[in-house]
Order: sequence, then structure tokens, then C-alpha cells
Amino acid sequence: MTTQIPPDAPARLLDVGGVAALLGVSERHVYRLADAGKMPRPIKLGGANRWDRLTLEQWVDDGCPSIARTRTGGPRR
Repeated sequence: MTTQIPPDAPARLLDVGGVAALLGVSERHVYRLADAGKMPRPIKLGGANRWDRLTLEQWVDDGCPSIARTRTGGPRR
């Protein structure tokens, strides 16, 4: 049994332009946030970066907490 995805369903993986549009910021700012550990990191697909839309939406719903971790695994302060 295969699951049919409706043709009008939003993409699950977003490129940097899609993330920028979702967050209302520039593409460069998306990379700055990701590099600083302030947002979920992208998924690497070959040479491309993609972000999981559902993860980003949950992150926004949670108030955009910093994602960065210290070497011990705890949140960076």
C-alpha cells in the first residue's frame, strides 16, 4: 500500500529560500542563525541544505529557543 500525497500539500523539506519566507528574514540570515546554533540545523543532501518544515514550525511554536549545545550536551547559555 502506498500513501498518496496530495499535489497541493506543502513541501516537507524546505530550501533556504523557503525557510527565509517562512521566518520572514533574508536567506543570509537563515544561514547566520543555523551557523550560530540559534535554529535547527539543516539536513545535508549531497551539496544541498534542506530544513524539515515540521521541525521548523515546532521550533517557532516553542518560541524559537536556541538549539546550540555545549560539549557536555546541555543547552548553551
